[in-house]
Amino acid sequence: MEKTLLVTIKLKNQRDNWKIEDIAEELEELATTSGAAIIDNIAVNCDKITPNFFTGRGKAEEIGFLCLEQEIDTVIFSCDLSGTQQRNLEEVIGKKTIDRTQLILDIFARHARSPEGNMQVELAQLQYLLPRLVGKGVILSRLGGGIGTRGPGEQKLEVDRRRIRKRIDKLNDDLRHYALHRQTLRKKRKDNELPMVALVGYTNAGKSTLLNALTQAGQIVSDSLFTTLDPLSKSLHLPNGENIIISDTVGFLNNLPHHLIEAFKATLEEVVESDLLIHVLDVAHPRVHEHSKAVFEVLKELKSDEKPIITALNKIDLLNDKMWLNTLKADFANSIEISAKLKQNLDALMLEIQKRFANRMEIFEVMVSHSRMDLVDLFHREGKIKEIKYLQKGIKIKLSLPKILLHKLLHNKEIDLIN
Repeated sequence: MEKTLLVTIKLKNQRDNWKIEDIAEELEELATTSGAAIIDNIAVNCDKITPNFFTGRGKAEEIGFLCLEQEIDTVIFSCDLSGTQQRNLEEVIGKKTIDRTQLILDIFARHARSPEGNMQVELAQLQYLLPRLVGKGVILSRLGGGIGTRGPGEQKLEVDRRRIRKRIDKLNDDLRHYALHRQTLRKKRKDNELPMVALVGYTNAGKSTLLNALTQAGQIVSDSLFTTLDPLSKSLHLPNGENIIISDTVGFLNNLPHHLIEAFKATLEEVVESDLLIHVLDVAHPRVHEHSKAVFEVLKELKSDEKPIITALNKIDLLNDKMWLNTLKADFANSIEISAKLKQNLDALMLEIQKRFANRMEIFEVMVSHSRMDLVDLFHREGKIKEIKYLQKGIKIKLSLPKILLHKLLHNKEIDLIN
């Protein structure tokens, strides 16, 4: 494990409710998730950003001395650094220096499991690296040395740039093929008028746990950040018999860089295409309101902030102060308090989801032949049988069924309605 020093920066003109202690705590969570051994976390209140060192040369030298004293391997900044700032800081500090985006990409790389997820991570890493190659020619030239290898740096740099651009083009092409495949799947769902619901929320809010509780999906869960990177969609049977598609998505984060949202738009397509969002909130977290705001900032960037939303106030089992829950219910409209882990109050959540799509179902009575048990199986699978009677002349059934399926069966003369 790399011995790591964290540098938490709070800008004087930063307009948000995050205190420097909150930023430091989240940076520690990210670093721990990436497998770092945290030696220290220093806080820096910064009046203004300097173009060469972000925090100024004096602070960079101070960090360098601290790294020597504590035998630090890596320094992680809580902010995003430009290529110039990163190179200058690394030169003065004398240790590997990375910023918040690099840290997030490292976590994504650890958690990507599907081929598409790995491609998206590689694409984001290369897009991050490309502009930062500028000025590395001198460093690369030192790698050679000797006759026939003097000064290959800038030439080598151009080769690197070309290779990276070529690889970026290839990844974009491959990801477009995956997107077309998903588009075909979504078209089938839309042709069958299957409602699509997406779980959204801050990272580690409990989205994957909720998906498992509702659908027995078997999604991997962990008490760490960005456990889910690859989207997973499952069928959910509502109490009235209706089937919907519910999808887990990658967790959001405060100040999630725009270029990361762009790189992972394929992963977030389920959010954009959904008919309903379930916003999962960790009510036991002290920054629950800040987490909600961060989620809506990302939804706004995805142009999905106006979609219908149910707020699932999750982890009520961890709350000691139940009055706090009443306050949150007042703060968040259309909210249902749940515990995904203990499967508490999930029935109420299911009924709330059902209510949003109630006009898609129709209750009717039908008589089918004893020889058409395949239709009875279909009714059980796609709807809900309320009453069934086996009579001499056939099977009389009262049920609710999606209107599109009912009209299809009537059109094909598969069933006859009872007046």
